[in-house]
This record gives sequence, C-alpha cells and structure tokens, in this order.
Amino acid sequence: MEQDKYLESLLSIRDYIRLCYSQMMQHKVHLGHGHVNAIDEARQLVFAALYLPWTTDESMLDAKLLTSEKQRILAFMARRIQGREPLPYITHEAWFMQLPFYVDTRVLIPRSPIAQLIEHEFSPFLRPGAVERVLDLCTGSGCIGIACAYVFENAVVDIADISSSALEVAKINIDKHEMQEQVTLIESDLFANISQQYDLIVSNPPYVDCSDLQLMPAEYQHEPALALGSGSDGLDLCKKILAQASDYLADDGLLVVEVGNSEVHLMEQYPQVPFTWVDLAEGGNGVFIINAVDLKQHRALFS
Repeated sequence: MEQDKYLESLLSIRDYIRLCYSQMMQHKVHLGHGHVNAIDEARQLVFAALYLPWTTDESMLDAKLLTSEKQRILAFMARRIQGREPLPYITHEAWFMQLPFYVDTRVLIPRSPIAQLIEHEFSPFLRPGAVERVLDLCTGSGCIGIACAYVFENAVVDIADISSSALEVAKINIDKHEMQEQVTLIESDLFANISQQYDLIVSNPPYVDCSDLQLMPAEYQHEPALALGSGSDGLDLCKKILAQASDYLADDGLLVVEVGNSEVHLMEQYPQVPFTWVDLAEGGNGVFIINAVDLKQHRALFS
C-alpha cells in the first residue's frame, strides 16, 4: 500500500527516470548492450516506453504522465531490472555506427567495435581503390554488412549466417535501410554456400570460451547461445574461417575478425601468424586483421 501511494506521487517523466535510475543502481543491472552508465539507460527506457525519441528535449521532462504511461514504464522496468532483459530486446532497437537496427532474441544485440573500422573504411589496412564485393560472415542482425554498404556505396554486399531465424531479422533490417538492391542474404554454414570472391570479408563469429561463458551476467542469457560460445577456447569457428577464407578473398583482399577475449588463445596457439591486432581508439579489443597473402601462406596451420 505504501509503495502504491509512493508511485501515485510520481507525476513526471523526470520522476520516472530518477526511479528507474535508482532501481538499476540498487539491483546492479549489467550494462553491456548499448549504454555505459545507468542514467543514460534509464532515460532511454523511459523515453522508449513513452514512444519518445532519445533526443527528446529537456523541456519535456516535467510533463505529467497518464496512468497508462506510468504502467508501461513500470512494465519495461520490471523486464529490465527483475527479468534482466537487455533494453534493446525490450524496445526492439539497437544502434550500430549511429544507425538504428531492429533486434529481438533471434540475434545478438549489435555492439561490435568493428564499427570503428567501418567508419574509417578499414583504413589504413584495406588496400587503396574501389571495393566491389564485401562479405559479412555470421551476420546476425545484418548490422555489419549493412553498415559496410553505407560506406562502400558501390559495393555488392553479401551477408551470411547459418541461422535462418537470424536471417529473418537481417531481412527486416535490409528493408528498414532500403538496401534490397545492394545487400543479399545467404543462408550458409560459414563458407558452405559462398561462391564469390571478396575484396573484404568481415566476421563477428561466436567466440566466447567456456570459462567466460559460465561467468557472463544474466543479461546475456537472453541472447541466442548459438551466437555466443565456440568451444573450449572460443575459437572453433574462427579456426574454420582462417582455414577457408583465402579461397574466398581476392589476391589483395582483407579478412577482419572479432574474437574478443579469445585473442589470448589465438596468440598463444599461433604465434607465427602475422595477425594485426587493431588498437581501437574508442575502446574494445580482440579484433584482428590479416591479408589474403599471409592467410594463404599459413592456412595449413588451421586445418
């Protein structure tokens, strides 16, 4: 009863942002799916529940709320705080490279630091000249491939995934960004159904090792397990990509792969391979680059 009276006393958008922020801090929700602090996520949750854009002006914060609006905010809060659902699954929206993408539990929530490379057209690593074909392998929501289509406007972009469910989400995003003429979906177990050669292959495959998988916060349990774990060292899929990718790269092509914390295992197992580990200015780790020549020279190590 006392709690009901307290909630009745909360009238404005500002009140509910403060409540959400306090509850997130009290219950120690994990922030790893788009926001770096609880106050920004609380604002986004409340705005989304009210169908307001995240750019909503500060002057709106003292607006009074309807009972139905309060109930919707509280429902979102329950899912996020008690249910530990990542906010993008509640709102069905995630941002990648300043672009909005539809997401649900069929795909991982976009968060790859590869976005920083895409923004700079993979410079200085990608050879000069026009990029004609790009492959986004293990595409999930399609965010990497679609972002590549934005920066390489004249390139044909293929986005591939083993999961037909993930490709359904990727199709939503192709349509959302009106990329039907430039981006093509391919259902494929890695390179099994790939027949082209590419100037650039980019992949954010499953790479979480067994140890990290067991320690992941509850929020990650909402994401598809198929897209997270990859064997005891997290490198099962990565090794297959490394063994096969040179067959699908142009002679001067480039392979870019994210392996996260499993970079330690890759460096330990293959010290002779000339991986370039990218120093990402805005944070993030475990992204390596290797060109087609070096990849072909060392491919036998991964077979």
